[in-house]
Amino acid sequence: MGVSDLGRGMTIEWNGELYLIEEYAHMKKAQRRPVAQTKLRSLKTDRIFFQNFTDVDPFKIVRLEERPLQYLYSSSEVYYFMETQTYDQFSLTADQLGDLRHYLKENIELLGLFYEDRFVKVEPPLSVKLRVVRTDPGVRGDTVSGAEKPATLETGLEIKVPLFIKEGDVVKVDTRSGHYIERMSN
Repeated sequence: MGVSDLGRGMTIEWNGELYLIEEYAHMKKAQRRPVAQTKLRSLKTDRIFFQNFTDVDPFKIVRLEERPLQYLYSSSEVYYFMETQTYDQFSLTADQLGDLRHYLKENIELLGLFYEDRFVKVEPPLSVKLRVVRTDPGVRGDTVSGAEKPATLETGLEIKVPLFIKEGDVVKVDTRSGHYIERMSN
């Protein structure tokens, strides 16, 4: 395997850790070895950094296995998940989950990523439906197009929502950006 086999979205094992390639550029200069310029995300720490690879660098392209998971509950900064086919349970800390913890509701379906039968990471759905628990009422007569106000959702996540959203409404939120998508019917 060489640097020409790498690509965006692939997972590699390098220095004993797993990394997701978020950006990739292949460079070949005259009479030099090809170089892969990458932006890597650690699957363990979620840290992002840039790294160049040549064909002599010791990395290995790996394939992560996806398995359906269900989020069960959290207890003092530890989040518990269950594999829906085998009923095996796994846990991650709040630090390992990062911002994903703000999108977790009990019994939500997710994908778990596994490498050599080792639980590595949780992949959230593209969007989640969450109830608004606190927001200021919209100001009557304030009809500026695109005006927004802050809202706190049932998981503690704070987002900006349109002025017509009120407490008790269910909203769809994009898990990649944390932005409001639409109001759902109750």
